[in-house]
Amino acid sequence: MRKSAFVALIAISILSNSCQVNQPEKPVTNTIKFTGIEFEMPEINKPIIPENEVTIVDFGAKSGGQFLNSEAFEKAIAAVSEKGGGKVIIPAGIWLTGPIILKSNLELHAEAGALIIFSTNKDLYPVIETNFEGLNTFRCMSPIYGKNLENISFTGSGVWDGSGDAWRYVKKSNLTESQWEKLVASGGIVNKRGDGWYPSEQFRKGMLGSGDQNVRDDLKTKEDFEQIRDYLRPVMVSIQNSKRVMLDGPVFQNSPAWCLHPLMVEDLIVKNVTVRNPWYSQNGDGIDIESCKNVVVENCNFDVGDDAICIKSGKNKEGRDRGIPCENLVIKNNVVYHGHGGVTVGSEMSGGVKNMHVSNCTFMGTDVGLRFKSTRGRGGVVENIFISDVRMTSIPTFAISFNLYYGGKSVSEMMEAGGLESSEEMMPVTEETPQFKNISISDITLKGAMQAVLLQGLPEMNIENVELKNLLLEADKGFLVVDADNVTIKNVELKTEANQAFQIFNSKNVSLSGIDFDFNAENNIVVNGKKSDNIKLVSKSGQNLEDFTQTENEVKENAVTFK
Repeated sequence: MRKSAFVALIAISILSNSCQVNQPEKPVTNTIKFTGIEFEMPEINKPIIPENEVTIVDFGAKSGGQFLNSEAFEKAIAAVSEKGGGKVIIPAGIWLTGPIILKSNLELHAEAGALIIFSTNKDLYPVIETNFEGLNTFRCMSPIYGKNLENISFTGSGVWDGSGDAWRYVKKSNLTESQWEKLVASGGIVNKRGDGWYPSEQFRKGMLGSGDQNVRDDLKTKEDFEQIRDYLRPVMVSIQNSKRVMLDGPVFQNSPAWCLHPLMVEDLIVKNVTVRNPWYSQNGDGIDIESCKNVVVENCNFDVGDDAICIKSGKNKEGRDRGIPCENLVIKNNVVYHGHGGVTVGSEMSGGVKNMHVSNCTFMGTDVGLRFKSTRGRGGVVENIFISDVRMTSIPTFAISFNLYYGGKSVSEMMEAGGLESSEEMMPVTEETPQFKNISISDITLKGAMQAVLLQGLPEMNIENVELKNLLLEADKGFLVVDADNVTIKNVELKTEANQAFQIFNSKNVSLSGIDFDFNAENNIVVNGKKSDNIKLVSKSGQNLEDFTQTENEVKENAVTFK
């Protein structure tokens, strides 16, 4: 090499290194900060995981799905825990295991190609005292279980499979003939009618003796519950009373009951996660965030058998006694392909829910899109809810539903059973009376639903302070507003098939403006109920809403005004 060329290379190298040295380092932050949120959203602290690292293979784990790797997982977790915490790597392969008990300062990293399958041997899942559906009870230990922890992470793009098929009752109508024949041949018990399958006699005994479909309140001791152990389907991931928990990247699927259940967790991050359950799976919820504080759920996909993203805070007296609301939640950029609800609040909300932001989500074919549910006896306050930029298609029932008469069934099941419940009877307001208030819903696009909007409060406790604006809606029916107070509906383009645009019953301080719909249809705007009052209908230029409004005889004079 010529001397001049060599000198030039040295100069380039020095210049390159000099540029690298002088580049400012990218700031490293261990918190997630938020802007543009309607309430004061605190920063969320990420888990802090020490840099120690092991792989389950180092402790004798064998791939293939035939060898039980419970001991290898336990030893690997213990090894990093002895050093103050660290990362446990699950490499590509099929890894069969029993329950995994978490410890603080732990990252479980499932690499691409890793499939962790939880054993169907129910002897591995002892009956423990826990909480399910908002009540303290006994159930089988979850496949992934942790309590009183700090700094927990699930990372990587691997798959965690809960083997839920071994735990569920299955209706024959939910399967093809060949699927049903295969299921029956696998074992279990077929009921007398030949249209249902129980995983075991223990399960059959537990299900047939249950007053409540999931939580047995007639059994008192642990020994009582152990007699029906197979029936006590666990949630797949149970993390309780913990701080700084993050799920980033994995797939969680096929859970026995709910898939992800963070309970009383502060600083919860769920992002880039996929949750999959069979569409027919009972209680096959995606994620149930219960009595948690400072939460973000973003860039996730859900395809499940029950509600997808659920917000809860305990049930009835036990929830009120716990007194821990679910608060400060940001839910954005998520897709739900199937489920009973896209984003759901309740029905176990007795500790309250407050400060929730939902934006830029898509729901396709969910039974209900945005679902808020409770009933008398729950108590609790749901308030400061802000929802925007949501797209929905092919919704079988209500795109937006606030229902204070929830009876334990999906909305489709309720409609098949005869429709929604309601009552004009005033009940006393007590600590058992649920309350929903201060709700803003804007920039919603709906392509297909049975009904666009249901707002149904209680006679003694109306839904209060609701704003719905900038809505583009196509549905069989439009709005049904019952027992509501201070409702503003504006800038709505509504296309209905059944020629029912707005029905208002026993509601007051309701304002409609900027409304476009089919003015040649009958029953465009119907107001009834003797408690209806101060209904203001504001026509756009060239409109006269008075020509298309019908008031029933019981509506008092001057309750409806036009402008």
